[in-house]
Amino acid sequence: MRLTATMFQTLDGVVQGPGAPDEDRSGGFDRGGWLAPYADEGMNEVVTAVFGRAAGFLLGRRTYDIFAAFWPSAPREADGVPDVVAQRLADLPKHVVSTSLTDPTWAGTEVVGRDGEDVRTAVERLKEAPPSSVGDELQVHGSPTLVTWLVAQGLLDELRLLTFPVVLGHGERLFPTGSASAAFTLGDVRRTGSGIVVTTYRPAGRPVYRSVAG
Repeated sequence: MRLTATMFQTLDGVVQGPGAPDEDRSGGFDRGGWLAPYADEGMNEVVTAVFGRAAGFLLGRRTYDIFAAFWPSAPREADGVPDVVAQRLADLPKHVVSTSLTDPTWAGTEVVGRDGEDVRTAVERLKEAPPSSVGDELQVHGSPTLVTWLVAQGLLDELRLLTFPVVLGHGERLFPTGSASAAFTLGDVRRTGSGIVVTTYRPAGRPVYRSVAG
């Protein structure tokens, strides 16, 4: 099964609190909710298509807590139209990386990394599962610390970035200073009407360093 990550980010690389002002105030972050002014039909199409390929989810603890506070009670359809995101999050397995979560209440949750379990081995086990009848991707959403670690471990197969035309100047970034070096190749590129640029990258080993002259 392919392991993919989908991230919302600003032009200056901030990934924290895109959905609402109070979504994630850790570190004193007070600029949450920056996604909403740019959310449009194009973005909805991209997100729906991504979730439509999911066979399960791998989440970091903080993102899991944010999701678990909202999605279990979210309506599965609106005006008779199915909400693919709500349905997939409700119905598909959710694997959360945590050493402290002991009794998850969100149905379908498995804790990865508890009781000394090696996280890398657990992720490799999840990737070895065959594609299901509903999708062929184990998906990471949000969870920037987890995504950075997966890239460093060479476990991520594809990175999708939705880059929004806004600069915040503060907040958690996907690849902060000190992240492991990595090279990528560019795949698909598209844009939405509000100016969101959607790019897909595939890992390509380590960067190559050389002079541009001669």
